Amino acid sequence: MASAVVLPPPLRAQQHPLPLTAQQRKKQNKRLRQELSGYYKKWLNGVVSYIISPQERKAFLQLKTNEERDQFIEAFWARRNPNPGSLYNSYKEQFYRRVAYANAHFAAGVPGWRTDRGRIYVVFGPPTEITDHPSGGTYERPMSQGGGSTSTFPFTDWRYRYIPGIGENITMEFVDTCMCGDYQLTDDPSKKDALLEVPGAGLTLYEQLGMSSKLARFQNTDGTHDPYSPFTPESMNEFSRLERYAEEMAPPKVKFKDLEAIVNHNVSYHLLPFELRTDYVKITNDTDLVPFTVQIPDSAMTFHQKDGVDTGKINVLGQISTLSGEVVDTFENTVALNIPSELMSQYADKDSRYWHGALLRPGRYKVVLALKDANAPDKMGTLRTAITVPHYTNNKLATSSIMLADQIEPVPAKQVGTGEFIIGDTKVRPVVGNRFTRKQSMGIWMQVYNLKLNKATHKPSATIDWKITNLANHKTILNYVEKASQVSNAAEQLTLEKTLPLASLAPGYYRLTVKVTDNLAGQAVSPTSTFTVMH
Repeated sequence: MASAVVLPPPLRAQQHPLPLTAQQRKKQNKRLRQELSGYYKKWLNGVVSYIISPQERKAFLQLKTNEERDQFIEAFWARRNPNPGSLYNSYKEQFYRRVAYANAHFAAGVPGWRTDRGRIYVVFGPPTEITDHPSGGTYERPMSQGGGSTSTFPFTDWRYRYIPGIGENITMEFVDTCMCGDYQLTDDPSKKDALLEVPGAGLTLYEQLGMSSKLARFQNTDGTHDPYSPFTPESMNEFSRLERYAEEMAPPKVKFKDLEAIVNHNVSYHLLPFELRTDYVKITNDTDLVPFTVQIPDSAMTFHQKDGVDTGKINVLGQISTLSGEVVDTFENTVALNIPSELMSQYADKDSRYWHGALLRPGRYKVVLALKDANAPDKMGTLRTAITVPHYTNNKLATSSIMLADQIEPVPAKQVGTGEFIIGDTKVRPVVGNRFTRKQSMGIWMQVYNLKLNKATHKPSATIDWKITNLANHKTILNYVEKASQVSNAAEQLTLEKTLPLASLAPGYYRLTVKVTDNLAGQAVSPTSTFTVMH
């Protein structure tokens, strides 16, 4: 029997899909946004919304898998790295430090980064000059605004010497019209005028002379209620103001190219004594600052003497990876110590410290730390440990780590958010092992998150109970209670700083308990930390 011949099906004409209508595209984008898991949605709509370009946002919404989204986020930060190829991304670290500063200083019923001042600070950094009018009051208008005296709401002017892409000597004005701490960015100088709608009050010189009327302010076609003045500069015309406002609100242009860098370290080390301390500080709901403090006894270093100076150097290498092995951060630096030879004996019981602030998402990580004595190549040490970065939810009272430090001090404005041991506008140098002598003062640093705010005052109602217990006899050595309202910049987030002289404490072991009670939310937390007082 002859075999059957199978004929191919008739060829079909190639079909091109019809372009989507505006309504179909809108539905498609809505489906894509719904598909995003909680983390990716928060990432896209969170603080990075200030710096992500429209093209990047569009590309992110078209991604199909979480793996693609992770790769996008990695590339997003890599494009902004000022040192392409470097594992240390100073742009990313500076960005989240600015977020932390904004949360600590500009909160107004919402986290600080969501306010206008917070946005400008996060995107452009600290201003060159601030002219602050926290109580408003009497204000003499410049002649460019008609002159004359009026009364204002609280307002503040930020001047930037130069902003790339915008220009030189840029002044931004923020006005608190609600008198509640919520300063809003405005391009209308009359926004701060508290007497604007009061007939016959706060008149300009030209209105007093009958050359204009207050009613004319409300007939402006440029969107402001600015009074008449023949001296109004060109920069205040409607189109110049709108153009600059758009530039201030637009994401900054990306200057750096895409890059990929993968570094693996497989090394073995001999013993070199050191200690590691890990702390946790909230930046946003999905990002924590994780400070790693490495403490090395100076007596463990090998010193080389030259020209009357003894020099010791320890090279530090650290790597942080997910449990699946993906490297998320690598850091390396040198701890150097230069001591006049005649003073070497005084450093026998001292130590040196190295600090690295990693920015990590909540979750579990592996940390590998390796140290090498540059003056004795065979003298090395390693440490492998696991950490769990906490997830700070919006509605649950929580705290950062309690940091016990031998140094807590404010830093100059130009150093805010940058450098070792700096968190926001404060330098906090933790003591690894929490061991102090009676000659020292012990600094205490901690942040409180998610305090409920009074709807009328926008302030929390909470108490902080400081308690120190002697663990040898369980007697209470100190018990001090204060109200959150007594703490400066009290808001949804609270920064607590104390300094405790230790001369009155007998040598021994102690426990510090900081109980925070949120009276509005009915929640309380009681983090603890132990410390040792030596002779």
